[in-house]
Amino acid sequence: MIRPMDRKTSTVALGGSIPAATAPAEAESAEFLNRDLSWLEFNRRVLHEAVDSRTPLLERVRFLGIFTSNLDEFYMKRVGGLRRQIAANIGPSLEGISAAEAIAQIRSAVLPMLRQQSDAYLKDIRPALTDNGILLLSWTQLTDPERDTATAFFRANVFPVLTPLAVDPGIPFPFISNLSTSLGVVLHHPESHENLFARVKVPEVLPKWIRVGDTAQGGAPMRFVSLLEMIRNNLADLFPDMAVADVMTFRITRNADIERDEEEAEDLLELMEEEVKARRFAKVVRIEVSPDPNPWMLDFLIRELELTAEDVYEMPAEIDFDDLRMIAELNVPRLRYEPFTPVVPPQLVDEDADMFGIIRNGDILVHLPYESYAASVEHFIRCAAADNRVLAIKMTVYRTGEQSALIPSLIRAAEAGKQVVCLVELKARFDEERNIHIASALEKAGVHVVYGIVGLKTHSKTILVVRQDPDGIRSYVHLGTGNYHAQTAKLYTDLGLFTCDPDLAHDAVELFHYLTGRSLKRDYRKLLVAPVNMKDRFLAMIEREIINQNAGRPARIVAKMNSLEDRKICRALYRASQAGVKIDLIVRGFCTLRPGVEGMSETIRVQSVIGRFLEHSRIFYFRNGADHDLDGEFYIGSADWMYRNLSARVESITPVQQRPLKQRLWDILQIMLNDRRSAWDMHPDGSYIQRTPRDPSEEAGAQQILMNLARQQSAAAAAAGK
Repeated sequence: MIRPMDRKTSTVALGGSIPAATAPAEAESAEFLNRDLSWLEFNRRVLHEAVDSRTPLLERVRFLGIFTSNLDEFYMKRVGGLRRQIAANIGPSLEGISAAEAIAQIRSAVLPMLRQQSDAYLKDIRPALTDNGILLLSWTQLTDPERDTATAFFRANVFPVLTPLAVDPGIPFPFISNLSTSLGVVLHHPESHENLFARVKVPEVLPKWIRVGDTAQGGAPMRFVSLLEMIRNNLADLFPDMAVADVMTFRITRNADIERDEEEAEDLLELMEEEVKARRFAKVVRIEVSPDPNPWMLDFLIRELELTAEDVYEMPAEIDFDDLRMIAELNVPRLRYEPFTPVVPPQLVDEDADMFGIIRNGDILVHLPYESYAASVEHFIRCAAADNRVLAIKMTVYRTGEQSALIPSLIRAAEAGKQVVCLVELKARFDEERNIHIASALEKAGVHVVYGIVGLKTHSKTILVVRQDPDGIRSYVHLGTGNYHAQTAKLYTDLGLFTCDPDLAHDAVELFHYLTGRSLKRDYRKLLVAPVNMKDRFLAMIEREIINQNAGRPARIVAKMNSLEDRKICRALYRASQAGVKIDLIVRGFCTLRPGVEGMSETIRVQSVIGRFLEHSRIFYFRNGADHDLDGEFYIGSADWMYRNLSARVESITPVQQRPLKQRLWDILQIMLNDRRSAWDMHPDGSYIQRTPRDPSEEAGAQQILMNLARQQSAAAAAAGK
């Protein structure tokens, strides 16, 4: 039986405690921290949003699920990759540790977090839900009438969907799908005490929590029982005349790090379809089980799934906290974040105005989710599709939603005779099936669909519209930091630039030629394009700050991104720090650079901001000897400072050149850097300490401040227009 380790705690400023970040030091080098352990520290910060009593109650429930789904993806991708390294007998990593040692360190870091998650739920969040009239009940806590109602619901709605699968010499061990929750059942025949195993999958098509009691009474407590509990307590209906000796809930995670050979593939679409199928049957890398698992059944599952005891994680509370999503989405406004509706960018308030004329009058910078995706990006594509002067539309798609408004617009444009090209990235992990479906629909409508460059994912967020203006053909471009995805546009912070700057437009044309026609162009006018010139340009800009610092000219670097681990970039930042350049890095996720190390990185400060929105925008600032902050260089785009972004993906970074837009970016950076509510400071050992407000004026975090500013600016624009 595998039980979580005893947790060590370190006091945090809020008066609570979180497990101490002891793991990163075990795998750190003199220069760099271990990427995987740093990522786990990021997920610890996500978990803290569930622990933090300042977070609204139902949002705390939501963060429990986000922590779980983040960890699921980590095990599928990162631990799955380590398992593949072990199978291939690959040697130690850059940190000098083997894949097996890395997995052991990951386990040591994860177990205390699972205990913290369970403690937060069982000791704090669930009682608080009860206090607020939301009761998550066990079967024994139901009243007799409620049990009767739940049993009737089971027999009418659940029983027909279930498929119990027994295992015996004539029936092989059943296939168990990735991340599916199952009940393992030990059965005894009436004439034998021999253990027999059966598996019952919890249906994914049914709600995970069922409301019981009188749902019609306004203001009455909401009483729920889980689907899992309902099935568990009605197993006798599934196995008549058999004795149910024991029951254990379990959930498996399969490897999503599947190796493919694109160079040898004759059809990339077919290759990705095969990979999606192969992933369903990939090796199991983890099994989660309910408390006090049956020893015989656990040993049986370990053998059948080809696992070891170290792959077993005993879950002290819920087996899958993401199942609580429907509880988190209950319509109880007082227990949720205050509602926020993205505002329409001032330049785009008039829906009937000529958007292309507006862009000709000046670049537009849109900040999601504070400003509306529908009124900006979707409006841009709708205008392009409907405009008779538009000759061509080209677009990259990495991830998009099921009901994306962009795809129908592209189809209408193609049907109207426009030249429409869409690069669909089939290799966007976990979105392959959706993207395959989108590619097929676009092709059927006559859109030219391409799948990018062999060996490289296309991660650039770019739209190009070519238009016959009265004074000649002109190209209009959207260059962004986020996916063209209407749902995440409400949850992720991202930036997008609309421009018809001739140099940027020319570069965008060349970028699409690179993507669709195997162009080998190396010299872009203004765009930074990976893997062509981006890394060299960033390294040169960091070196330029060193030269300016040594010459006594103003020098500073501020960079905001999701993750940081490219070693050449990190070493260049170390050199800049040693020269005395002040460097502020806002890194939401993992960071392998070690800040604040004497003699190496003393002038580097790293912080992470975690809040109601996922910080996804990338902003890069270089002072470049300028006398004024706003005379420095600003860039936004799709790439983090990671090896994969700079060297193994197609990415684009654009300069932002017009002074009012530079001011907006500078304001965003300053608000983030001055956050004392949602920001965490990184220490040289890879641990993080959350900042605390010094007075009530600092209680609002960066995201709240940006929401308030968006509302104020929208109201001011509306008043000015009257």
